[in-house]
Amino acid sequence: MNQTSSILITGATGFVGQNLCDYLKAKGKEDIVSLSRSNAVKGKEKTLTYDQFFAENSFSAAHYVHLAGKAHDLKNTSDDQAYYDVNYGLTKKLFDKFLSDPYAKNFVFISSVKACADEVDGWLTEDSPCKPITAYGKSKLQAEEYILANLPKDKQVYILRPCMIHGPGNKGNLNLLFAFAKKGLPFPLAAFENQRSFLSVENLCWVIEKLISRDILSGVYQVADKGTFSTNDLIGLMADSLGKKARLWAIPATLISACAKVGDKLHLPLTSERLKKLTESYKVSNQKIVSSIGEPMPISAKDGLKKTFKAFI
Repeated sequence: MNQTSSILITGATGFVGQNLCDYLKAKGKEDIVSLSRSNAVKGKEKTLTYDQFFAENSFSAAHYVHLAGKAHDLKNTSDDQAYYDVNYGLTKKLFDKFLSDPYAKNFVFISSVKACADEVDGWLTEDSPCKPITAYGKSKLQAEEYILANLPKDKQVYILRPCMIHGPGNKGNLNLLFAFAKKGLPFPLAAFENQRSFLSVENLCWVIEKLISRDILSGVYQVADKGTFSTNDLIGLMADSLGKKARLWAIPATLISACAKVGDKLHLPLTSERLKKLTESYKVSNQKIVSSIGEPMPISAKDGLKKTFKAFI
């Protein structure tokens, strides 16, 4: 079964995968093959199981887009080895298949900024030293290192490190914030001063489409929208989307941190991990990817967030 012009996508049923499939189809790229654990995949994409794919020596694809992975578990209940089995083990196996595929042109691996750093002082760039703390970040970095150690000379390979991805249909920490704004509840974290980078899923899909359509140098690329926002800025944007006035309470940070520790023990919505994600600064530079593509991203950071918030209503 030769699919020499097809786009192979792992994780096509996930949030990013579904958006990417729709985006590529809108761009006229219809020949998409979804790689999944089972054949029970919704949508019109051709589907192969991993067992079928790795056993089928005659299958070829022009573009490999590897989205599948084990996401960071905010409740910290996952076994560390599970991260390495999926984020490193599966990536290695897929990349080896790509290297042996005579028709394959490029490989896009969705890593994470957490493969480089869990905490950022200043701006995170591709030249920042990588010192991940969690098993999630370490497993992603291990996959990156394997890929970079085996770069082919006749194919293009891209390691993308997106920051916090958002968009319509996404469930994450932004939903927790939006609950405060939607219910008119006062936001109690106004005392925390931070600046964060975000990434619209539409901009991520745009980047991936450009990489598989153009002649761009292989390498590691961070992906983020232009500009940063504080958590208080986000609450303001959410309130605007609801036609309400933002209510910000500057409760002492020490008291909020104590409440989060209680949340850790009682499994409440506000935990120490969530508090950190909501209030820490994490600024990610997108200069390298934008410069390499030669065009600004199609949707501004502010417009992307507004689009996401409207979908929450």
